[in-house]
Amino acid sequence: MINILYIVSFALFIYGLMNMTGPRTAVRGNWIAAGGMGIAVVATLLIDGMGNWLLIALGIGIGTVVSIPAAYRVKMTAMPQLVALFNGLGGGAIALISWAQFRDTGFEGYAGYSVSASLFAAVVGSISFWGSLVAFGKLQELLPGRPITLGRLQQPVNLLMLAAAVVASVVITMGGTAEWWMLLLLVASALVGLLVVLPIGGADMPVVISLLNALTGLSAAAKGLALDNTALIVAGMLVGASGSILTSLMAKAMNRSIPAIIAGGFGGGGATGGAAIGDRPVQSTSAADTAIQLAYASKVIVVPGYGMAVAQAQHAVKEIAGLLEANGIDVSYAIHPVAGRMPGHMNVLLAEADVPYDSLKEIDEVNGEFGQADVALVIGANDVINPAAETDPDSPSTACRSCGCTTASRSSS
Repeated sequence: MINILYIVSFALFIYGLMNMTGPRTAVRGNWIAAGGMGIAVVATLLIDGMGNWLLIALGIGIGTVVSIPAAYRVKMTAMPQLVALFNGLGGGAIALISWAQFRDTGFEGYAGYSVSASLFAAVVGSISFWGSLVAFGKLQELLPGRPITLGRLQQPVNLLMLAAAVVASVVITMGGTAEWWMLLLLVASALVGLLVVLPIGGADMPVVISLLNALTGLSAAAKGLALDNTALIVAGMLVGASGSILTSLMAKAMNRSIPAIIAGGFGGGGATGGAAIGDRPVQSTSAADTAIQLAYASKVIVVPGYGMAVAQAQHAVKEIAGLLEANGIDVSYAIHPVAGRMPGHMNVLLAEADVPYDSLKEIDEVNGEFGQADVALVIGANDVINPAAETDPDSPSTACRSCGCTTASRSSS
């Protein structure tokens, strides 16, 4: 019966995830996946000798009391940091489970693969937890958004801490039962998480959140393998795989490599955005001129960004688009993978304003259309506008920080 419940639960995980691919079915998908998790919890509690049910119920109660009000009250502009925090807590929970398992048993009697999986889960979960706390702090402006580095010591210290975690893991796997080895593993992993994310600027956080999300999923899958828990393995692999794919797509869109992300390479270089438009005419404009251009245009592309989220301007953008479409003007939206502070941030905001999902186009689909567009209307999206990123392999990011434009005609877009 327990195995059947686990099969039902991870089938609901997968079906729920499939429903999250569109705004019309996303809420339903969320409820389906939540139902699957509820079934998985029930199945786990039915295992013989599971433990103190009262303590488990207390933990679930505390989590419910804290999380539901937080989710209801959060503003859409603050959603990325809430996601980072919730994701980090998952990694922290996995690390604590591994620590508790070591304290109780010293891993005696466990197979070698189970010990290795538990230690891997502890390292990756701890990195995810502490890195997510830094991401939350930067996005919430509790920490400076600028990169915080150790200078030339940054990479050596990162490697030293990672090596310390690996050494502690090897010693424990070979039979070391002294608790300070486990503490060394957790502390070194925590420092890796802190030191990797601190050098990353706040504007680069979307890809960091996705990467940390993937790490949490991998740690959960590893812990499921160690505990022989099928539902935890499946749920962790779904999160890890989707987060890894999304991280790869966003890194490519930002002209970055995954190793550079892991090494904390963000935020270290200067912007090169101005060089690529030096041979193109740049036009100043006003509200009246923009209105005229829009009225006589046949094709308009809207490029939204985090500024639109802060100003809550998505409804005004939809209103403008409605007036243009009523006059027969083709309006579409260019969505950069890292626009905003979280993957899908712009999609959610525009869907909230009843913008048709078919009008939201990703960069690979829409970049070829700018040559035929009459007007590119950039709404608070200077962080994703940089022609140099397409042709300059040394461009450090997609950020054109020297640009202060709010609208661009075809000649300067």
